[in-house]
Amino acid sequence: MKILLVHGPNLNLLGERESKHYGTATLEQINQDLSEIATGRGHTLESYQSNIEGELVNKIQEARKQSVDGILINPAAYGHTSVAIRDALIAVKIPFVEVHLSNIAAREEFRHKSLISDIAQGGIFGFGPDSYKLGLSGLMSVLQGIHKN
Repeated sequence: MKILLVHGPNLNLLGERESKHYGTATLEQINQDLSEIATGRGHTLESYQSNIEGELVNKIQEARKQSVDGILINPAAYGHTSVAIRDALIAVKIPFVEVHLSNIAAREEFRHKSLISDIAQGGIFGFGPDSYKLGLSGLMSVLQGIHKN
């Protein structure tokens, strides 16, 4: 199966910024770890990061044409603000799991609400880079029919 890993704004700075919230792993390390996990389970994984909301929307829309089976997304700050990303995820009808590195419920109040959580297969937050690994595991279970929402 083909999985698209989508990273939102500022995640290209992982390893350099706010390690208290985001840890010290770089985006490249996270992508490599997840690629190895996916490949080990017989899946392919494509990683994509953008700081631009419209580019993220375009990538999500392209996923349908590229026969992507599942999306693992860390929308970062756009998770709290982007109706456009929400609408794109609804439109493509591809199962997805939302992840966040930090515990969004324990941060500023504006981060408590995600605009995509209610349409996701599931969500993982607060475990640093392990949030991605846990989210990928959950998404693969959904794609293999082991877990249904």
